Amino acid sequence: MSIRLPDTNYKLYFTIVLLAVLLPASLGYMYTEGSSSEVTRLEIDGAPAGIVFIADPHLRASNINHTREIIRQINDLHPSVVLIGGDFTYEDGEDLSLQEVWSELDAPAYAVLGNHDYMSGNSAASGLRKMIGVQKAPMEPENYNTSCLRDTSADYEYADRLAAVLNANGVRVLRNQYEEITIDGRSVVIVGVDDGWAGMADPPEVPDTGSFVIYMIHEPECRADWDADLILAGHTHGGQFIPSGVERVISGGLVTLSGKLVDGNTVTYITRGTGTSNLDVELRFLSPPEIVYITPPQNGGTDSRALVG
Repeated sequence: MSIRLPDTNYKLYFTIVLLAVLLPASLGYMYTEGSSSEVTRLEIDGAPAGIVFIADPHLRASNINHTREIIRQINDLHPSVVLIGGDFTYEDGEDLSLQEVWSELDAPAYAVLGNHDYMSGNSAASGLRKMIGVQKAPMEPENYNTSCLRDTSADYEYADRLAAVLNANGVRVLRNQYEEITIDGRSVVIVGVDDGWAGMADPPEVPDTGSFVIYMIHEPECRADWDADLILAGHTHGGQFIPSGVERVISGGLVTLSGKLVDGNTVTYITRGTGTSNLDVELRFLSPPEIVYITPPQNGGTDSRALVG
């Protein structure tokens, strides 16, 4: 005896069966993508060769091997310097000794802290408050001020302890500071702006020496029209589950979650980052972890991407 499903529920039953079939496959794909990485070649006029940029490792015990693989891939690029755009941590109380992994980098490393490193805006509700608060903060270079975002949720002592551990393991944390280095005989100034969401961003005065100037700040919405050749940011994870470019279509071009932005003579690059937050496993959809390799233009000056396993 056969049982006939009611016609009125056919579409519902079909949808349930389809989801039951596709969900495990989708989760498998997202896990595979989250555990991989992609190298983006970013060609910038005047840049010295061999600068590598990553952000958002969100280091924890469950992704330490993923982070070690990212470091191995970075070392294989033989970088002149490695820049890290904040959000080293995952959640309050995570073992900071995990940050010793950065001692495995084969090149000098400089970094800024992110909002998770201050435990600031790291929940849905507090993150929304921070996004609203940023709209009220003056972002013009002459009166830049994010102090209105400072609140009792941030753990400044935790950030200090993290910075000390990073410095002890070869990562020079720039907290509203700059450092001048030489790459292939070319002077490069690296400016590290402390975290905006924590209300700590206070860019230093940088003398004009004719150097190639790079600003790092964790949140792209906290950047300003600084006198820079390149601004580097992270924080967004490229949307993590939002395919590249979709956010620009939805917002009418007002929101960019990853990629290169050009404003006058200044280029900003927002990386998709290397880790994930608020998840116990690395899951991504059409937004794989990213290692950015910065170099002068070659062969017409176009950016190219290559997947590395």
